[in-house]
Amino acid sequence: MKVVVVTGGSRGLGLAIINRLLEEDYRLVAISRSCSNALQDLMHRHPGRITFEPYDFNNTTEIHDLALRIGREHGRIYGLVNNAAVGHDGILATMHEKDISELLKVNIEAPLLLTKYLIRPMLLNGQGRIINISSIMAGTGFSGLAVYGATKAALSGFTRSLSREVGRAGITVNTVAPGYMQTEMTASLQGQKLESIKRRSPLNSLASVEDVASGVSYLLGDSASMITGSTLTIDAGSTA
Repeated sequence: MKVVVVTGGSRGLGLAIINRLLEEDYRLVAISRSCSNALQDLMHRHPGRITFEPYDFNNTTEIHDLALRIGREHGRIYGLVNNAAVGHDGILATMHEKDISELLKVNIEAPLLLTKYLIRPMLLNGQGRIINISSIMAGTGFSGLAVYGATKAALSGFTRSLSREVGRAGITVNTVAPGYMQTEMTASLQGQKLESIKRRSPLNSLASVEDVASGVSYLLGDSASMITGSTLTIDAGSTA
């Protein structure tokens, strides 16, 4: 059974990805700062299929140790979904430097380092899947999200170049760019603001976390073996 690591796997989109991949033939390693009740429930209902690994990606110095531990306990990894992120918003001119630093560390440095160490067993296997969760913010502007958008754009650039480095080893690297979803990160988008976002969509709707999780499942599967260096946008058409 192939092993897939999902960061930020205890809630929101990460939990939806875990839930979706349980329908496939995978064993899952969920990494998050804490284990949510919903993830614990999934672990009880699917014994042996999910392992929880506590880790705070603000700490980038021990990511190598984390990767080694995952390798010892689970063998060579097949897939990595870089989903964990923080979403501080704020006007750049008044944004605190510590918030900028956290965004850069958690959203860019941590996934690059984790990929660096977990891609090594994929190279030995001659196969693997890397999926970076970006955002439509990587290609569109939104007031108050300059730093967040920069981090997500960085992931998209990372995807394209890494796909060229590892493609001949049978490893695909892709980006999934969700639009606005109703998660903890977008909890402040309610009322008129939420309705205006929906109206921009040709489908007059928001994509759900389940919609995005299905896209991740597709890119992990055999049917997507010829897709690499690409971005799959799942936003109900709002950027059309």
